[in-house]
Amino acid sequence: MKISYVVLILLSAASLLLSQENKLITVIGDSLVGKMVNGESTREVFGNVRIMQGDVIINCDKAIHYISRNEAELIGNVIARKDTLTIKTPHGFYYGNLSKTRSNAGVYLDDKKVILTADSGEYYFDEDRAFFESKVKLYDTTTTLTSNELTYFQKQNRAVATGDVFIMDSDNQIIADSLEHFRNSKITFAFSNVRLLNLKNNSEIYGEHLEDYRERGYSLIDVNPLFIQVDTSYVTNEDSTKEIKLDTLFIRSRIMEAFRDSSQRFFAIDSVEILKDEFASKNDLTAFYRDEDKIIMKKVSETAKQPVLWHETSQLTGDSITIYLDKNKLKQLDVDGTSFMLSQNKNYQERFDQTSSAQIKIFFKDNKISSAQFYGNVYSIYFMYDRETKNGLTKSNSAETVVYFENNEVTEVKLYNNPASEYYPEKQVNGNEKSYLLPRFVVFQNKPVKEEMYKLLNELR
Repeated sequence: MKISYVVLILLSAASLLLSQENKLITVIGDSLVGKMVNGESTREVFGNVRIMQGDVIINCDKAIHYISRNEAELIGNVIARKDTLTIKTPHGFYYGNLSKTRSNAGVYLDDKKVILTADSGEYYFDEDRAFFESKVKLYDTTTTLTSNELTYFQKQNRAVATGDVFIMDSDNQIIADSLEHFRNSKITFAFSNVRLLNLKNNSEIYGEHLEDYRERGYSLIDVNPLFIQVDTSYVTNEDSTKEIKLDTLFIRSRIMEAFRDSSQRFFAIDSVEILKDEFASKNDLTAFYRDEDKIIMKKVSETAKQPVLWHETSQLTGDSITIYLDKNKLKQLDVDGTSFMLSQNKNYQERFDQTSSAQIKIFFKDNKISSAQFYGNVYSIYFMYDRETKNGLTKSNSAETVVYFENNEVTEVKLYNNPASEYYPEKQVNGNEKSYLLPRFVVFQNKPVKEEMYKLLNELR
C-alpha cells in the first residue's frame, strides 16, 4: 500500500511538472542577451524571433522574455497564429500563464471568416475569445459592424458589441447601444436606443429592443417601437414655382414586425397610432404591404374596438379599413363591416354630416376626398347650405348612396334602390343639432398629432 501511495504521488507530481512545462513559453531568435532588470531575469531576443506555446506561434522582430513571469514583450511586425487565426500588431505582449496576447498599438485579426480591427485588444487562445476596444470594426463578406467595444467568440461565431454600435448589410442598417450578433445563423439582438433602417424603402424603426433574423427576412421590435417613412414630393405654388414637400408616415405601437419577403409586410400590433399628412388612425392591428402600397387596419376580435381613421375634418370607423396609396398619396379607402363616416363643417363645428352603412368606398384626388360610395342599409344625415348660409338638413336611407365632395365638403348626394328622404327646415334644426344624430355617432377626441410624434422621435434620436 505504501509503495502504491508513493507511486501515485510521483505520478501526480510528474503530471503537474508536465502541465507546467506545457505552459512555459519558448523564445528563440538570431541572438540573445541575458539581463537582470530590477532583480528579475530577462532575455532580449533579436532577429527572426519565434515564441511558441503549444499550437500558438508568434513571430516578431524583437522580444523581451520575462522568464519567471512566463511573459514576453513583442516588438515590431508581430504576427501571432493558431490554426486559421492570425493576429497582427506592431507592438504587444504575450502572457503564457493565461495564453493571452494583448496590444494597445492597433490590432488586426483574421480567422478566415471575419476580419476584426481596433486600436487595442486582447485574445485568449485557450478560450478562442477576443476582446477589442476603441474604433472596433468587424466585417465579413456580407456584414460590417463597428462599435466602441466588442467581444468575439471565434468558435461560436458570435460577437457582443457595446457603445455606438452600427451594423449594416446591403439592405439594412442597425444602430444600438449594445448588440449580439450570431454570424452563422445571421441572427442579431439589439438593445437600447435601437434604430433599424431599411435602405430600399427609406424607412426607419426606433425602439429599445430588436430581434433580427436575416435568413428569414424577419425583424421584431417589442419595446417602444416607432416606425417612420419619409416621402419627398414636389408641390406647385400659385406662381407655378415648385418646392420640396416632406411628408412623413409615423406608426407607433407596442409591438412591430417586419417581413422582408416578396410582399415587404410590416405589422404594428396593439395600441397602434398612425399619422401621415392629414390622415391619422388609432387601432389594434395595422398591416402595411409596402410593395402593394396598401395599409390594412383591423379589429382583432369580435368584441374589440373598431379602428378609427381621421382625414382632415372626416372621421371613419369600421371593422376593417384598407388604404390604397399611389406614390405615397391617398388613392382609395375601403371601410368594411358596420361602417360609419362623419364630417364636421369647418364653419359650423356643431354640425356633422353622418352616414352609416355596411361598406364604404372613398376616392381621393390630390389627397382630398372626391367621392364616397356607401353600400348596404345606408342611413345618412346631411346639413344643407345656401352658399355659406345654413339651410336645414336632410335625413335619408337607401340601399346605395354616392356622395360628392369639394374641399372636403358635401356638394351632392345621390340615393339608389328604394331611396327615402326627409327635409328638416333650418328653424327646426338650428340649436337642436344634437337631436339629429345617427345611433352610432361618436366623435373620438384622441387623434394622433404631429407635435407628439415629432417629440417622441426627437427623444428617441
